[in-house]
Amino acid sequence: MPPGRRLGRLLAALLGGVVPLLAAALLAAPAARAASLTEVTGFGDNPSNLRMYVYRPDSAPAHPALLVALHYCTGSGPAFYAGTEFASLADRYGFMIVYPSVTRSGSCFDVSSPQALRRGGGSDPVGIMSMVTYAEQHYGADPSRVYVTGASSGAMMTNVLLGDYPDVFKAGAAFMGVPFGCFATTDGSSWNSACANGTVTRTPRQWGDLVRAAYPGYTGPRPRMQLWHGTEDTTLRYPNFGEEIKQWTDVLGVSQTPAATDRPQSGWTRTRYGGTGTQAPVEGVSIQGVGHSLPTSGMAARAIAFFGLDSTAGPGPGDPPPTTPAGGCRVTYTTSTWNTGLTASITLTNTGTAPLADWSLTFTLPAGQTVTSGWNATYSQAGGAVTARGVSYNATLAPGASTTFGFQATHTGDTGRPASFSVNGAECQAG
Repeated sequence: MPPGRRLGRLLAALLGGVVPLLAAALLAAPAARAASLTEVTGFGDNPSNLRMYVYRPDSAPAHPALLVALHYCTGSGPAFYAGTEFASLADRYGFMIVYPSVTRSGSCFDVSSPQALRRGGGSDPVGIMSMVTYAEQHYGADPSRVYVTGASSGAMMTNVLLGDYPDVFKAGAAFMGVPFGCFATTDGSSWNSACANGTVTRTPRQWGDLVRAAYPGYTGPRPRMQLWHGTEDTTLRYPNFGEEIKQWTDVLGVSQTPAATDRPQSGWTRTRYGGTGTQAPVEGVSIQGVGHSLPTSGMAARAIAFFGLDSTAGPGPGDPPPTTPAGGCRVTYTTSTWNTGLTASITLTNTGTAPLADWSLTFTLPAGQTVTSGWNATYSQAGGAVTARGVSYNATLAPGASTTFGFQATHTGDTGRPASFSVNGAECQAG
């Protein structure tokens, strides 16, 4: 079948699956918000002529977290704003949203060209990155809390952005997507039938190498990934879900065997990899009997919880400084090691008599250990020195309260633990 007809069939399928959902969402839309969707022009380098729309709720703090929300083929930024629950969740939790909007025929994001599949290569990812930078510079968005989500074509772009810019995005949630690089073409076409039909299979390492090749030499932490797919999807078929899981478990260095499996509601099967909590490194949600029509009601809230944005946003640059522990703190640190990798679990307890707000835990890893991913905290590493910062839901500890977080790391032989730990500049008792 010629590529043009294939694309036409894709658009028809997308319209059949997504437009009814959009119509239902519009009929059930809440009362008008005080804040409104605003178009921004002149936001920076934009090689593919994307449009930028911003929603910054009245509840946003001075330095809000930023969510990039990516529409499906035939859609637009304003349609994704109106037809999903992300904006109402932003009202509730105070994060801001950028809605990129494609202007090319068919309104699909470029996830196929060689330019799109490498960092700084051009096309849509470069324009989206300009939007992120603009939001940080002009709206005060917090660079340490940037996330991305999308449906269908937007889910594919979510995979691409996490591969191209792992140092920018902390996590992604892809609804009905395909692995990074699966849709790549060499004939100038934007359509890959084999990938769409779920017949492209690779080993986890091969999928992971595609991601790593997008930013050669990068050794820093990788963003977490949440994946959603309906078992009856005939547009981007269900086998792509398993291939995505293979890819991101390899990228994040965690086992393909689920650490936890549950059924949060009828027809859903949720698997978590590398951890059992809400912010596991990789999470997959399979929806039985559902086609190409995600996200439906309630799913956006699950994505926001996976990001850790389901509470009032924490302070950002320029906000009041964190408190130091009044009376002490205790850190318990355990590891599980294998070959060239390890998983560390850390429990921080406030043993003082006053709340510990906006905690930042610092420690030095033995030589050769490098953090590759983490959960329930944000991580930065310079040499062996690591800083773990609380996220929105655990950044303040009441007296006697604890929080547990952790990270994956590679090592070159020394799997030992840090010699000491400090919180907000005060040394903690090691448990």
